[in-house]
Order: sequence, then C-alpha cells, then structure tokens
Amino acid sequence: MSSLSIPFTLSGKMDNAPLVFFRMCYGFLVAAECWGAILTGWVKRAFIIPQYTFHFIGLDWLQPLPGDGMYYYFIIMGLTGILMMLGLFYRYAAFTFFLMWTGVYLMQKTNYNNHYYLLVLLSAIMAIMPAHKANSLDVKFGFVQKDLRCYGVYIWFFILQVLIVYVYASINKINPDWLAARPVDRWFVGKAHYPVVGPILSQDWFPYFVAWGGIIYDGLIVFLFLDKRTRTLGFGLSIFFNLFNSIVFQIGIFPYLMIAFSAFFYSGETIRRRFLRKRSEVAHQEGSLPSYVYLGFAMYFLVQILLPLRHHLFPGDVTWTEEGHRMSWRMMLRQKSGFQKFLVEHEDGSVDKVNPSEYLTSKQMRKVAVLPDMTWQFAQILKQEYAERGETVKVFVEGKVSVNGSPFHQLIDPDVDLAGVSWNRFSHAEWITPPNEDDDKDN
Repeated sequence: MSSLSIPFTLSGKMDNAPLVFFRMCYGFLVAAECWGAILTGWVKRAFIIPQYTFHFIGLDWLQPLPGDGMYYYFIIMGLTGILMMLGLFYRYAAFTFFLMWTGVYLMQKTNYNNHYYLLVLLSAIMAIMPAHKANSLDVKFGFVQKDLRCYGVYIWFFILQVLIVYVYASINKINPDWLAARPVDRWFVGKAHYPVVGPILSQDWFPYFVAWGGIIYDGLIVFLFLDKRTRTLGFGLSIFFNLFNSIVFQIGIFPYLMIAFSAFFYSGETIRRRFLRKRSEVAHQEGSLPSYVYLGFAMYFLVQILLPLRHHLFPGDVTWTEEGHRMSWRMMLRQKSGFQKFLVEHEDGSVDKVNPSEYLTSKQMRKVAVLPDMTWQFAQILKQEYAERGETVKVFVEGKVSVNGSPFHQLIDPDVDLAGVSWNRFSHAEWITPPNEDDDKDN
C-alpha cells in the first residue's frame, strides 16, 4: 500500500490542486468544444440545416432555437467554459453550462456519442465541486474564501467515474466482432494517406493490435495510475493512446479530457509545483462531510454501475436492437450500414413511397436506416405531416441492415404499422426483427 499516494479514506481534507488544475483544463476544453463546433460547421450541420432533429423520445418540446439562435447558444456555452477556467462566477457558469450542454445532448441523437454523455455527467459534477476555492478570480475578488484543501471524497469521485468508463469500455469490447477486429479494420479503410500514421494503418496486423490493445488499455489504465510504481507508464500510455485517437478519429476534446483526468492520480504537491507555480505543501486535515452527501454519491455510482447493464433486460443482441446501447460506454463497437424505404398507406388503400431525402440530411438518413428508435421517430414525423393535411395513414418500413460488414438482414418487421405503435422505453419493441439467415439468400 505504500506505493499508493492518493487518499484511501472518504474522510479528511487533502490538497485540492488536482481539482483546481482539472477545472482549468475542463473550462478551456469545453470552450474549445463549443466554439470549435461553430467554426467546423458542426452546429450548422446538426441544428441549422436539418428540417427535423431527433430528440430523445418524450422530449418533443426540446427543440433547437430558430434561425441563428444555436450559434449564440454555443457562443454562450463557450463563454461559460472560459469563466470556469478562470474561476470567475464559477458556480453560475458551471451550472449554466450543465443545463445548456444537457439540452444539446437531449435535443439531438443523430450525432450521439458516449463522449457527449460523459460531458453531461462531468458538467453536473463540476457544478457541485468546490473547484474555485484556489487559483481563481472568485478568490482574487473576494467572492469566495481561499481554501487549499478539499475533501478526499471529491478526488475519489472523479477516479471512480473514470474507472467505470474505462472498465465498461474494456468489458464491452470482449465480443466476437471486436476480437476479430472487424469494426477497427473498417475504420482504417481510406486512411492510408494520413501523414506519418497512414502506412501503419494500412498494415494487416494493425487493426488487431488496436482491438486487443484497446481491451488491455481500457481494462488496466486506471489501475496503472493508482500504483505509484506504474504511474509513469500509465501516463505515457495515456498520452500515446489518446493522441492516436485524436489524430486518427478526430473525436473532439475527449482524448484531451481523458489526459486531464491524470491529474487526480498525482499528489496535490506535485500538481501544485508543476502547474500552479506554488511550492508550498498543504497538510492533510481531518474532517468529514454530512452522511447524506456520501449517501448521494453512493446512489449516483450505483446508477452508473447498473445503467450500462440494462441491455440484458431486453431480448436479442444490443448491437442489433440498440435497446440499452446509449449511456452504457459501448464505445465504437459497431459500424452499421443499411437501406430503407418508407411506404405510406392511405385510408383508401393507395400507397405512397416516401423518399427520406426530402425530409432528412444524409447523416440523418444513415442513422434512421440502422437505429430502430430513429426509424420509429421518422414514421411519427410522416404520421404528423399527413395528419396536418387531415389524413390518417399507416407507415410501413422495408429495409435491411449490416453490422460490421456482416450479411444484410431485415431490421424492421415490414408488416407492422410504425405510425400505429407506441414507444415504450422499458420493454422490447416486438417490431424489431432478429437477424434471419434466410435474408442472406436475397442479398
């Protein structure tokens, strides 16, 4: 145990330098994420151009702001990031960002990824953490009293959160497709022209190295950081792994956020000396938080542990049905492709073939073709449009889906009227058909 240099008790106060330093990194990175989303055209593609957005089901009221409103929305979120970095009006800025980013996350699923969900959790956590009690403008201007200590449980909170993310990411990768490097191999197609790494990406062995290395890295990285003897190795691997992901997959701030998490595994004295230009040592202080705080933290982590397991409550493979996929740290496990046609049947029996391109962007069409809940939502869009014309219609879907290059199979029961079925997030959608080997004969 002597090789461990972080607190192993949930009581007592310790140097808050890791929390303060992470606040600075976090604020800068979320500002970069928000303003970068504008500069790269992501806001335009996700909110301005589409006629419809695919919100989380049940949140119909949560819609993007009209006109250029979403540009201003992201500008304000970026400003809250800068305020958090500087520690100015920190509580207000952190809570504002939490509300606004959660809104972004819930109002569109076309661009869903686990990184955005992690940022929702982190924004909630940072809004309640006392990360502005040192090295902040709030202290400088006398808005809060300076304090170089924080409760050790706060540091542990971040360690446990990142542990859950990585361990589930590792466990979820242990499946036949990932072990055979099928999704990884498909990602690297067309990347041979990348500078420096391109020739390596085109090697036959490299997808297996990434696939198996990903399992090992995700499963061990937090434990490498926890032990002082392997911490330097863990930090080096973290730098390599995350920079590789950033270069090859262009996944925004996530790799750099995960590097910033490294601060929680080093002593406050080390962080303070290297990054905050202070050499003073802050002594440990006894004390404890109210019991309801520990209970709240325990309940939070119980949810975080159980939520990724909910897909076991549904029949079938989650990779196929998508039931229980989101918010489960099932990161980059599948690449789906598919095709669909929507048939609208009128009361007189006549049928219209609807072209989704008249309603959706190309990315939305790709998602609708392979994600059952978005297929259902588009059927509701068609139902609503015809209802506004005074017509009651049925909507049928025909199409097939391939997962990680496998043969195409029927995903949606073509005999079910999707306009006439309701969505129940707590039970299996019977109109999602399991892969049928007979489909292969038609491909």
